[in-house]
Amino acid sequence: MKKPPQNQPAALIPAVIYARYSSSGQREESIEGQLRECHEYAQKNGMTVIGEYIDKALTGRTDKRPDFQRMLRDSERGVFQVVICWKMDRFARNRYDSAINKYKLKKNGVRLAYAKELIPEGPEGIILESVMEGYAEYYSENLSQNVKRGFYDSALELKTLGQRVLGLRKSPDDHWEIDPATAPREPRKFEEYAAGTPAKTIFTQLNDEGYHTSTGSQFNKNSIRRIVQNEKYIGVYEYKDIRVENAIPAIVDKDLFERCQRMLSKHKHSPAAQRDTFFLLTTKLFCGHCGQPMVGDSGTSKTGTTYYYYTCKGHRAHKCNKMRVAQNWLEQLVIDNLLQLINSDEFITEVADRCMEYQAKEQDNSALHALEARQKEIDRSISNVMAAIEAGIITPSTKSRLIELESEKARIERGIAQQLINEPMLEREQIIYFLTSLRNGNTTDNMYLAFLVDTFLNSVYLYDDNKLVMLLNYTGENNKVTLQIAQDAIKSDLSGSAFAPPIPTNGAN
Repeated sequence: MKKPPQNQPAALIPAVIYARYSSSGQREESIEGQLRECHEYAQKNGMTVIGEYIDKALTGRTDKRPDFQRMLRDSERGVFQVVICWKMDRFARNRYDSAINKYKLKKNGVRLAYAKELIPEGPEGIILESVMEGYAEYYSENLSQNVKRGFYDSALELKTLGQRVLGLRKSPDDHWEIDPATAPREPRKFEEYAAGTPAKTIFTQLNDEGYHTSTGSQFNKNSIRRIVQNEKYIGVYEYKDIRVENAIPAIVDKDLFERCQRMLSKHKHSPAAQRDTFFLLTTKLFCGHCGQPMVGDSGTSKTGTTYYYYTCKGHRAHKCNKMRVAQNWLEQLVIDNLLQLINSDEFITEVADRCMEYQAKEQDNSALHALEARQKEIDRSISNVMAAIEAGIITPSTKSRLIELESEKARIERGIAQQLINEPMLEREQIIYFLTSLRNGNTTDNMYLAFLVDTFLNSVYLYDDNKLVMLLNYTGENNKVTLQIAQDAIKSDLSGSAFAPPIPTNGAN
């Protein structure tokens, strides 16, 4: 039996690094330190790092961390054999989550390694690891209680607790003080709101003048309302059950503040505010006559009752004779059809199949295929060199060539592993599970209804006689549907409400 050639590079173990820092007492820089020491550990222990998973400002007390979950999924692909963590508490601070997730990794042939903690092999190592996990969990809970206690103690001293308020700033001893740069601007918001100026007018003017909220974003209706309701502007300090008046330098007087509260109450109980004027089909609904968008509209009767409609833009410009339609009737019709669809197992199966086809089509495998092709070439070349060595042709050139090929093969394998990690695909079962879970949504919740519409509905064309054509985007293509496509659908023996093929029609609505 031939002996293997000497000085052949040892195969490096493919590994990934998982790093995390929480938001309490740690900074972005702690990630850099973890990665550096994990890379050093890999180098010393014959490992090659092919990927990094990083969760920033996320607690270890739960495993609901995006990159952590991605790392667990990728472990099923078999492209790495080790997960390196800086310390045990980076992986988990909950012993039950730790046990379950370590079991998942072990089942996939992946082991855990810690750069700064040596865990011995054997039963003693398992016991030691369990004990250390218990301490990590205790530390996490204790830290949480200490942080909360620290906040409460700071609140008793009327400190700022890291909050930001326009017009106020943190003093050197962590108390609130007037910010001379921004405080003069704040009474204006209160004065305009108390005078009945619409919030939209106020925030539009502030944005146009280049002003920003305390977080650096643009003003909107909600940010204006939060400001005029914030009692800090009249000197009140609040934290949980702590409330101290005149503890903060006041920016507006109490009379102006109370006038704003009365205006808020007036807006809240005004007829226009009694109904949420959310138009579900905005940007989705089109006129079957002229193809123009149909937009939300309202009108008030002689009795003071407000009615809501969808009106064709062409009709508004006197270029189309399509009459407006009641909002409630139309939206309910669309939602009923969408709910009927997602409660159909055949439809869910069809969507899942189309999603899988779309993923396969959209996934760019060109780089992966090129690497795999090169890997086959290298394997053939190595076989040829080994055949020459076995035939007795052993020269400095053959030895050098073999070392070169083995080194390139290792680089190609790392590249293939990286491609597999960088381009994860959803499994068919995951898609089906997600879609079927939508059946349990609250149909009185506008957020849920909007999600249904955005997910499944490409466009709706409304004709006379309540004829409705709904075109779905479940094929994965989200291009704008033209009026001609809708007309072609009607010509294809579709009467009443219809769906894009291959969904069959359900008759007129």
